[in-house]
Formats: sequence, structure tokens, C-alpha cells
Amino acid sequence: MSILRIILTILLPPLGVFFTVGIKGAFWINILLTIFGFYILGLIHAVWIIAKADK
Repeated sequence: MSILRIILTILLPPLGVFFTVGIKGAFWINILLTIFGFYILGLIHAVWIIAKADK
């Protein structure tokens, strides 16, 4: 994982997902999790997506 993606994911989880997978289903799920007040769930989801993409 790049340092920039990690920092962006901590600050705004959908941004880290966007830089990893683009505008796909995972991005929209992460937006919904973050908007509806589940920042921690959005952060966990973003880290999971980024780690899965880096394999």
C-alpha cells in the first residue's frame, strides 16, 4: 500500500477506495457507509478493499 492511499483512507475512506478500484460497487458501498455515520465501518471496508487489491 502506498503511503498516500493510507493517509487518504484515514482522512476520507471513499477517497482511498476510489484510488484503488475507481467508481465501482465497492466505492458506492463505502460512500454509503461513510455518509450514514458509520465512519469506522467505512474505514474497515476501505482497508479491506485496498488490501484485497494489493494482493
